[in-house]
Amino acid sequence: MGNMNDFFDTSRKTLQDVEQRLEMPRREFLQFCATLAATMGLPAGAEAAVAKAIEAAKRPSVIWLHFQECTGCTESLLRAEHPTLEKLILDVISLDYHETLMAAAGHQAEAARKDAMKANKGKYVLVVEGAIPTKNNGIYCKIGGQTAIDMVKECAADAAAVIAIGSCASWGGMPSTGPNPTGASSVSEILGKVVPTIPGCPPNPYNFLATVVHFLTFGKLPEVDKLGRPKFAYGRLIHENCERRAHFDAGRFAIEFGDAGHRQGYCLYKLGCKGPETYANCSTLGFGDAGENNWPVGCGHPCIGCTEKGVGFEKPIHQVAKMLNVTPPLQYPRIVEEQGKAASFASAAAVAAVAGAAAGAAIMLTRNLGLSHAAEEAERAKDAGAGGKPAAGDKAEV
Repeated sequence: MGNMNDFFDTSRKTLQDVEQRLEMPRREFLQFCATLAATMGLPAGAEAAVAKAIEAAKRPSVIWLHFQECTGCTESLLRAEHPTLEKLILDVISLDYHETLMAAAGHQAEAARKDAMKANKGKYVLVVEGAIPTKNNGIYCKIGGQTAIDMVKECAADAAAVIAIGSCASWGGMPSTGPNPTGASSVSEILGKVVPTIPGCPPNPYNFLATVVHFLTFGKLPEVDKLGRPKFAYGRLIHENCERRAHFDAGRFAIEFGDAGHRQGYCLYKLGCKGPETYANCSTLGFGDAGENNWPVGCGHPCIGCTEKGVGFEKPIHQVAKMLNVTPPLQYPRIVEEQGKAASFASAAAVAAVAGAAAGAAIMLTRNLGLSHAAEEAERAKDAGAGGKPAAGDKAEV
């Protein structure tokens, strides 16, 4: 990938237009592009392609559907700072339909969706937030008289790309937990194909933003794993880069909430942290620009595995995680192992008592052995006197 000047002159008017449009200094804009490129795991120099795409490419039309969810994914997006939401939806993408953020309602809202789909046929990006109920023909979620099943199929038919955001849309999330009365299902199950997903409850908004910008830059979505998750964000276990990993390796664990180990930031593995079996970048990419402690483990709560199907909302929070790469050895010291302290008077007395008892037992054993030997010698002498000669095996004294 070339450098920035291979794509455009950073002083030319078009870049100045981007600066005015985004209300962002050129230096900050280029840093933003470099950050997105790094987030996606792109090679050095890729920020030039990102910048060129944002500068020159037509803003992609985005249709955002809501189904069985708490709107937490949208709330997370509202707290993005690079760029802020208004810059994202007005300057980077064209958010043509979003029930929570759009001004229109009722028939006007549905008309806006259909108009956007028609005007951008085969080019728009479909984002789905929330699980899709399938039981009883999907009657548990309807919008404008249309079931969620029918709406997602209609919108996906002419979409250039489909993205499932949040754990509910990715694999059913909380609505799909047993007994799952509505038959809540994922987008991929409804469409019958693997769909790129940004799981999390809620997901980090920058994972979504980076995915959209990747599509904007290269005309395709980023590489995904077998579950449809972008590898740049979900390729490593949370445990591998956790800020408490050093305590895990040293065998220092919090045993109860509020105990000494918990207050000192010890590993939360024994409190049920699911980081060792959950793939996500929560431990390396902060939420909402509020500091790096703004995720569960950072503020003292175990990871619940919300990005992992079969873990989040399925396993009890207190249940110990299944280690996918390493198991703590049995020889780890106790959490309260004390070192470098002199013995107390009571413990010294106890040790002395034990040592004295052991010494006394040894003396008695020696004494008993001596008495036994003397008795044997007397018996042999008696036998020798009765026979007039030493017993076999004895030597005559000189």
